[in-house]
Amino acid sequence: MKISGKTALITGGASGLGEATVRHFHQLGARVAIFDLNADRGQQIVSELGDDRAAFYAVDITSGPAVEAAVAKVIERFGSLHICCNYAGIAPVVKTIGRDGPGDLELFSKVIQVNLIGSFNVARTAAFAMAKNETLTEDGERGVIIHTASVAAYEGQIGQAAYSASKGGIVSLTLTMARDLARNGIRVNAIAPGLIHTPMFDAFPQEVYDSLAKQPLFPVRLGQPAEVAHLAQHLVENTYMNGECVRMDAGIRMQAR
Repeated sequence: MKISGKTALITGGASGLGEATVRHFHQLGARVAIFDLNADRGQQIVSELGDDRAAFYAVDITSGPAVEAAVAKVIERFGSLHICCNYAGIAPVVKTIGRDGPGDLELFSKVIQVNLIGSFNVARTAAFAMAKNETLTEDGERGVIIHTASVAAYEGQIGQAAYSASKGGIVSLTLTMARDLARNGIRVNAIAPGLIHTPMFDAFPQEVYDSLAKQPLFPVRLGQPAEVAHLAQHLVENTYMNGECVRMDAGIRMQAR
């Protein structure tokens, strides 16, 4: 599917990987709808893009009614929906047991709710809208969904019990959802990033940053959000990519800590 002239919904689009994809897809000629809770930053990005092909919506992705209402607004604004990229997520530390007792069940549940259930919530609503599209390619394609997993789905580190479980769920969800939506002409893939230089890394002490940057196999550096956005472009444009979870990690294999 060509990106130019299409409408892309991007959760977590006000920062990090989501923002990079918003900017990249917009540059390629797409209409972009940012779903995020950071209204100030989201509106700022829309202003910087500087045309009528970008819009921001303050959306809690864990709420069914909120997502359904926001997708309806996207359709009203742009006429249709073709691409959905799920980047929104959280990654607090959750251990199985702590110093004072069992791990934080409420926090574990929140991570699953945002990262896994939130992704499904947005995808199900977007897919329902995409299924109404006219076919866009000779293969009968109507839409593309891209989830965000993580290398933590395969090699979760100490303290990542909740995050790893949520991202493992994304990996398992991807092929199943692709099978569900094949009859509708909607492809589903996932990206599993490694260590990507998002704003979170800027708060680390230099020695911690340098240590992390040495871990990838090659190239020996942190990945850039723009590189993830470029992979998302490929997953949209290559019609034969379906049901896959693609690691993008420079060959890293995470250790226990």
